[in-house]
Amino acid sequence: MNHIEPTDLPPWLAPVADQLRAYAHVLETDGVTMGLIGPREAPRLWSRHLLNCAVVVGPGTDLVEDSTSVADVGSGAGLPGLVWAIARPDLTLTLVEPLLRRATFLQTVVAGLGLDDRVAVRRGRAEDVCTDPTWSGVDVVTARAVAPLDRLLGWTVPLLKPGGRLVMLKGSNAEDEVQAARDVATALGVTGLRVMLCGVGEVDPATTVVTGVRSTAQ
Repeated sequence: MNHIEPTDLPPWLAPVADQLRAYAHVLETDGVTMGLIGPREAPRLWSRHLLNCAVVVGPGTDLVEDSTSVADVGSGAGLPGLVWAIARPDLTLTLVEPLLRRATFLQTVVAGLGLDDRVAVRRGRAEDVCTDPTWSGVDVVTARAVAPLDRLLGWTVPLLKPGGRLVMLKGSNAEDEVQAARDVATALGVTGLRVMLCGVGEVDPATTVVTGVRSTAQ
């Protein structure tokens, strides 16, 4: 297994190294057993998954501001939501997951890591959550490996407060997805849709992110 010692982590993650390692252990064991993480992914868990997610909220990216509320749509094993919650103790997270088995896994991990004071798990589809009368919107919505951007926008934009930001972790075809989603983005009032790289020099490859802002007129 690719276990990274705390001294090998970026310095800004050193204070939360033990908590990250505890989460990594859960992913390598229960996560693999439950099919949330593929067995072939376990050896590169740190480089391709944990650090890949963490650098998006690291120093200098300015994508997720201090004391921000975040929704992670289709959270699955908790990527990136749980990584963000560990890396950034100032954030409050809602992990949105429609499947009971995965939602139960997330609830167990959240409690086990002592994050239940600022991380909530909501079982349901994003389109149902945003119509719940108790939902007041979040500052940031994220998702990783959930769906093509044109579909993902329809699920995630309604979860945002006006002026809220999309921070989607994407693959190498992100530019093509952005072009294909232009009309949908315009219809949903998303401005500034663009692709950027996070963690250059910290992770290889750097993390590709699609970001945009929900219009305050929505």
